[in-house]
Amino acid sequence: MLLGSIEAGGTKFVCAVGNEDYRVIEKVSIPTTDPRTTFTKVINFFKQFEDLVALSIASFGPIEIQKNNALYGYITETPKKGWSQTNFVGPIKEALNIPVFFTTDVNGSAYGEYVLAQLFNEKIRSLVYLTIGTGVGGGAVIDGKIVGSQGHTEMGHVRVKRHPDDLTFEGICPFHQDCLEGLASGPTFDARLGIKGKDVPLNHPVWDILSYYVAQAAIQQTMILRPDNIVFGGGVVSEAFLEKVRRNFTELNNKYIKVPDLNTYIRMPRVKDNGSATLGNFALAFKELEK
Repeated sequence: MLLGSIEAGGTKFVCAVGNEDYRVIEKVSIPTTDPRTTFTKVINFFKQFEDLVALSIASFGPIEIQKNNALYGYITETPKKGWSQTNFVGPIKEALNIPVFFTTDVNGSAYGEYVLAQLFNEKIRSLVYLTIGTGVGGGAVIDGKIVGSQGHTEMGHVRVKRHPDDLTFEGICPFHQDCLEGLASGPTFDARLGIKGKDVPLNHPVWDILSYYVAQAAIQQTMILRPDNIVFGGGVVSEAFLEKVRRNFTELNNKYIKVPDLNTYIRMPRVKDNGSATLGNFALAFKELEK
């Protein structure tokens, strides 16, 4: 029995096939060009595997996940040129004729981290996964279920209190300007400083500003969901950055509620290079098969 995974990003589609133990057997990276060309290459990859029984897609968005909606399985109003109102699930399901699960890229990562915790026999019932990169997104899993019924969560577009040294920066979100994504995503380095984040030394004050905003996101999810873990991924995140986030979290919480040891509560993903999403997709594909 083989399970399939598609991590659909704005730059590339990472397609993988694994077994029932969630071990990757084969993986390929396909450039994200136009939908027709990309889907053709994706479908041709999976058609090589006769024992493929189910597949899960973790996609960039926004996407429509409500099955009673006429646009279920679509990428909707995305900023990715040429991909708005693209039927994603339909062509894949028609070509492969297997059960397909559809969710966001960050939900796939969140589920993968949740499954890993169970495999390590950790007493974790819930977690939140936040990615801080080109954009900011988040997903939550509670007792094995992904949070969100009206649609997928949009944790990157919550409002945050402005840092006192960042009051004049307008923010870069085209919808909200100074939401979390508008203030703390990777492109804000260039907008503030004229240089890429990878070229900004960690002792630069801008990292204190970003960690202040990201810590607020962690506080919000802590107060609302009280998860067992908050996992941070994405290109902006490093262990050194998370140490700044933890310090800000401690100050913002001000001993209001008890939280676990912050070194384990606020942490990096267990799987590097977004491998959590592949594992999550395998598990979600298996759940879809069981239905």
